[in-house]
Amino acid sequence: MSTSALKRYTVEEYLAFERNSNTKHEYYDGEIFAMTGASLAHNLVTGNIVTALNNLLRDRRCLVFPSDMRVYSPSGLYTYPDVSVICGPPEHQDERTDTVLNPLVLFEVASPSTEAYDRGRKFGHYRSIPSLKEYVLVAQDRPTIDHFARQDGTDQWLMTSYSDLEQKLKLPAIDGELALSDLFAKVEFPPEEPNETGTF
Repeated sequence: MSTSALKRYTVEEYLAFERNSNTKHEYYDGEIFAMTGASLAHNLVTGNIVTALNNLLRDRRCLVFPSDMRVYSPSGLYTYPDVSVICGPPEHQDERTDTVLNPLVLFEVASPSTEAYDRGRKFGHYRSIPSLKEYVLVAQDRPTIDHFARQDGTDQWLMTSYSDLEQKLKLPAIDGELALSDLFAKVEFPPEEPNETGTF
C-alpha cells in the first residue's frame, strides 16, 4: 500500500473522501492508504470463496460480501476484507450502510507482498472486532490456508493449516465445510523454486 495523503484526516473526512472515490482506501490513525489492484490468481480465489460460501449459506440468515464492503475494527482500522460473512442482521456505522461492524468470519487472500501484513498487523486489528469468530488467510500462490478460530471467552486463537487440495476447510462458526479443490479451482500456481541444494 502507498500513502495517499500528507495531512491527518478525521474519520468523517475519510468517509466523505472514500464515498466519492473511484478507488478503495484503508484508514487508520488519521492516515489514508490506497489499496492496490488484485492479480488474476487473487481474483479467481476470491471469486471461488464467495461462490462456495453463497452455495453453503443459501438457505440461512447469513450474508456474504465481496471486497467492496467496508469493515470497521474498534482498534480504528477501516478496510475492505476480501470476503466477509455476517449471520443475522448486519450492524452499520451510520445510515449509509456501507460500513459494517459485526462480521462473523473474514477472509483475506494474501499475495507474497501482503501476507506479512495480513497475518500480523491486520489480523491484530481484526481481533478487536467482538463479533469475529474466525479469520481465514488464503494464499494465492500455493494451495495453503491458515484458519484462525477464537477460543470462547478469550482473545486466544487456534490456528489450523490446510495444504492438500483433497482437504476441506472447516468453519465451525457457520457450521460448514469448503473443499480446497473448490476454493482453488482454475488457479495455476507458479512452479516451486529449488532450494540451495538444487532439490525441491
